[in-house]
Amino acid sequence: MMWTTIEARREAWPLREAFVISRGAKIAAEVVVVEISDGTHVGRGEAVPYARYGETVDGVLAQIRTAAKMISSPADVARHLKPGAAMNALDCACWDLESKRSGIRVSIRAGLPDPIEKVTAFTLSLDAPEAMADKAAQVAHLPLLKLKLGGPGDDIRMRAVRAARPDAHLIVDANEAWSPETLRALLDVAAECAIELVEQPLPAGHDTLQRDISHAVPLCADESVHIADDIEGLMGLYDAVNVKLDKAGGLTGAIRLVEEARRHGLKIMMGSMVATSLAVAPAMLLAPYADWIDLDGPLLLARDREHGLRIDNGVIHPPEAALWG
Repeated sequence: MMWTTIEARREAWPLREAFVISRGAKIAAEVVVVEISDGTHVGRGEAVPYARYGETVDGVLAQIRTAAKMISSPADVARHLKPGAAMNALDCACWDLESKRSGIRVSIRAGLPDPIEKVTAFTLSLDAPEAMADKAAQVAHLPLLKLKLGGPGDDIRMRAVRAARPDAHLIVDANEAWSPETLRALLDVAAECAIELVEQPLPAGHDTLQRDISHAVPLCADESVHIADDIEGLMGLYDAVNVKLDKAGGLTGAIRLVEEARRHGLKIMMGSMVATSLAVAPAMLLAPYADWIDLDGPLLLARDREHGLRIDNGVIHPPEAALWG
């Protein structure tokens, strides 16, 4: 597959309300969109530069524009870029372009199972316990909620949300904000509240400290896992991994990461950054392998892009070809 042009641009998509985690807040999804053309067809990919990994929109755009001078096929992408947002946008655009050229959906070309609809988590931003409980009650039609936590008061937050939504499936994301001193007690509260999963309680690099702490609730690696080669180092520390295309470097890397995680008996969460349906669409192809999916970015936007993913009462449907793949 050869192409004639590679273009990259920034886009900002306003959110319905501020999105708050332990590291800060945002009011818009700042994304990078890549379009690759062969002169007849155009393939698109979307990525979210993430400051936690040293990425900025300007930096990712510069990486893509530099790489564009050296690549002319999908195989070249991995030769000139490391896994991250830039590689993700290019990799997904390559998959989309080849699908548009051939008329064959990406799931078939990649040898993946038939796409399926699946319940996605809906994220509750970090806030005061009563505010998070109120929000949980407001979305009573959504069956799976993800709580963003931040350290002090997280025990109260978990109990408040559980009291507000005794029916809901709950998962929590500490975003590296817990400490070794509080970990055991907070995991006990999570078990008390019937939390199904705790994401990245300790900072990446310090998570070996959780090796000897028994836990009734499964632990999921996020910041501690990016690519398939990271899996070996997680054994004995985590029970699940959060697979994000922006970390893995696109659908190609995410497929390898899922395969390696499953080979080691780890559970799978498919996640994404706050983005439009264009970024979420490729991740949906791995939903058949996932125990949980957290792909609610489109629900957090004031408006989504054209041909956006259909989401009904928390159930997200596979992408149409007009959107991606």
